[in-house]
Amino acid sequence: MNPSEHDASTVRPVFIISDRSGLTAETLCHTLLSQFPDNVFNQIALPFVDSPEKVADAVTTINAAADESGNKPLVFTTFVDENYSTTLRESKGEIFDVFSPFIGAMEKELGQQSSHQAGQSHGMSNLTQYTQRINAVNYALYCDDGLHLRDYDKADIILLAASRSGKTPTCLYLALQFGFYAANYPLTEEDFEKDTLPEAVLNHRDRLFGLIIDPKRLHQIRSERRPDSQYASLRQCQRDVTIARALFERYKLPFCDSTNYSVEELGSTIKHQLGMQSSLY
Repeated sequence: MNPSEHDASTVRPVFIISDRSGLTAETLCHTLLSQFPDNVFNQIALPFVDSPEKVADAVTTINAAADESGNKPLVFTTFVDENYSTTLRESKGEIFDVFSPFIGAMEKELGQQSSHQAGQSHGMSNLTQYTQRINAVNYALYCDDGLHLRDYDKADIILLAASRSGKTPTCLYLALQFGFYAANYPLTEEDFEKDTLPEAVLNHRDRLFGLIIDPKRLHQIRSERRPDSQYASLRQCQRDVTIARALFERYKLPFCDSTNYSVEELGSTIKHQLGMQSSLY
């Protein structure tokens, strides 16, 4: 339920504050908050807080939220400047510094000081790796949904599934997160009638990975796209998923069920199941 639909006193304010994009803190914050499903959180991101004045403004905002809600705000931060962190601790929030539990111990173990530079994990400090990720994203878009088959030779992986089973977002995640060249090919009605792997991907069997999905969920997704159509009917969805699974099993292709997986979980599952290693990490 949306936080605005609750009484302010029952909503816990949550702030994600960083001197750069805040993506690291935001990811950790979402992961931790998901462990407390009975609570209502109002999450507010404050990225690029990179001056004493902006930190002071953030403290004012946190304090105002504490006074309005009557609850102590949770504050997740990834400041590399200790002075900013010290100022933030003067607020009425409960501070969770993502870096501090680790940086000191790592400096001691490695025998050197950290760079204390903001934005290292999501910035462009390594132009080669950044370019690799962008090229991989461009490839995923270029070879989306069975396009440009002649470029499948460049693929690290080719996802194979019935329409609307999660192929495209998974390819984009594999590209952006890991730099993998991920293409995808849709199983069509013609393929289901033949009950064989499409000829277009037969020469790439070592790179194929299948996706299946619960037919009821597929019916829901397709109905949003083309309501009241044969394509979206539950019977058609059941047929498509059944034949797709049978194909994967007959040709001994690795596959997994995307129904209850987030795109992040699905991408990591595929990477692990195929033993794929990214050069980015």
